[in-house]
Formats: sequence, structure tokens, C-alpha cells
Amino acid sequence: MKTVIALSGLVLVLFAASLLIGPAAVGVPDQLRALLTGEGEAVVLVMREIRLPRALLGLMVGAALGLSGAAMQGYLRNPLAEPGLIGVSPAASLGAVLALQTGLAAAFAPALPLAALLAAGLSVGLLFVLAGPRGGALTLILAGVALSALAGALTSLVLSLSPNPFAVAEIVFWLMGSLADRSMLHVWLAAPVMAVGVLLLMGTGRGLDALTLGEDAAAALGIPLRRLRAQVVLGVAALVGAATAVAGAVGFVGLVVPHVLRPLVGGRPAALLPVSALGGAAVVLAADIATRVIAPDRDLKLGVLTAIVGAPFFFHLIFRMRRGLE
Repeated sequence: MKTVIALSGLVLVLFAASLLIGPAAVGVPDQLRALLTGEGEAVVLVMREIRLPRALLGLMVGAALGLSGAAMQGYLRNPLAEPGLIGVSPAASLGAVLALQTGLAAAFAPALPLAALLAAGLSVGLLFVLAGPRGGALTLILAGVALSALAGALTSLVLSLSPNPFAVAEIVFWLMGSLADRSMLHVWLAAPVMAVGVLLLMGTGRGLDALTLGEDAAAALGIPLRRLRAQVVLGVAALVGAATAVAGAVGFVGLVVPHVLRPLVGGRPAALLPVSALGGAAVVLAADIATRVIAPDRDLKLGVLTAIVGAPFFFHLIFRMRRGLE
């Protein structure tokens, strides 16, 4: 409980900082007045149309990635598992790339996130077809790897065959991941899908705790393993698909956050789920604030920053595992 309270306080502080930090030279009282009362036309535009959607998406995307990572690690019983294993993120990226390349995103603003969500949904259907109704965790991983490879190859094909260099540049920048230039439309598109994902994953706590004893023991305790697998896959797909649809590729959050917070909850998957959601929200909000503070005059991408910070941590995990085996 102390961990939840501390992380909740940290998320609130970072959310407020995300609202108040930016290149616009406006005092804090004026910012708060514009946000709460709507006074000051220019400041209201900055606060309600630019910073508020960005802060809300940082909160939502971070929570989605952190919760998804904790659920995947609990289901696969592997602390190095991450949400991208089931191939939803590359598929959602492919959908967004196609929307950008065909010009649909320019003609119809919601086309990009909708195309990404559609591609994510199709990838989940293919995943269940490939894994089969009785497929275990290994089959699920192999099917996800195959889908990731296919989606990545098709994305590269679109980029290599694109005759429009401006579209290619836009695609590359989008794939780097960012919360800049998002609107409340993105928030409303992602929120219902993420809400479904949260409900699905938060209902898996008892099953994930039982799985720590092994699949046979979990089945003996009355856990319906097929339903648990469907809940985890659908919940992760909804959260990761929606996050990728509105923010692009933001890596390492779903891997690093649950791994760091696991010792604080005694390693119980059920307890780790809400803690990881709060931790993920804090990480993404902090990273997005850093992109504005480090390079205010440059468009530093959120996904680039999380990868720069997350990759060394991943290397640290690898070396620590090697020392444990020697």
C-alpha cells in the first residue's frame, strides 16, 4: 500500500509538471487560470489543446505499457518478457505506416490511430489462429515472433518502395514515438480501448499468482488456463495497440518498470499489476518532460529517449544473469 501511495503521489506531481512545463513563456498562475476557467484565449489554446492532451496521453500510454509488461511477465513466468512479444506493436505500427503512406492520415485526421488499432486487432486474430486453442506459452511466443517479423518486414517494404520522401520522413519520425502534436481526439480514441484492456488484465491477478506454481498446479487450483491466456493476450493487445496507435513505438517501459518494482511487492504478479501501471505512467511522463527540457528547440522523440535509458538497463540485467550462471 505504501508503494501504491508513493507512486500515486509521484504520478500526480509529474502530471502537474507536464501541464506546466513547456516552451511558452507563461506564468504558473496564468496557466492554471486558463486551464481551469478558460480565461485568456492564447493561453487556453496552449493548456487545453496542447499540454492537457499530451499529459493525459503520457499518463495513459505509460500505465498501459507498464501494466502490459507486468501481465506478460506474470503469464510467461519470465522477468525479461515484454509486451511486444505477441507482435501487436509492430502490427499497429504497420497500420499507421500504411495510413501515412496512402495519404489517409492527411485527408482524415483519425485515420492514423484507427488504422493502427485495426491492424492491432487483426494481428490478435492471427495470433489466436496461429497459436491454436490449446497452444501454450511457447506456441504463443513463437506466433508473436512470426507476426512481429512479418509486420516489420512489411513496414520496411513500404518505406523502401515509397516514392514520396516527405512521407518517408513522416513515417520515420512517427515510428520513433512521441506525444507531441496530439489532441483530445487521440485521447478519446485510445481511452475506451485502454479501459477494456485494463479491465481484462486486472481480472487476471488470481490466475497469475497461481501460475507461479506451474500450469499443472494452477489447473488443479481451478484456474481456467485457456480463459486466462485469452484475457492476457486480449488485454495486452488492447493496451499496447492503443498506446502504439496514439504515441508510436515507445520501448523498454513494459520491460524495465515491472522488473524494477517487483522486489517492492514481494514478487506477487497480482500486486505487481497496479504498481507497474503507476510506475509506467511516472516513467513516460518523466521522459516526456525530459524531451522538452533537454532539447526545447528540437523535436527529441520520446521513444528514442526511453530506448537510450532502457537499453543500458537491459544490458545490466544480462550481465547480472551471466554472473549468476558462472
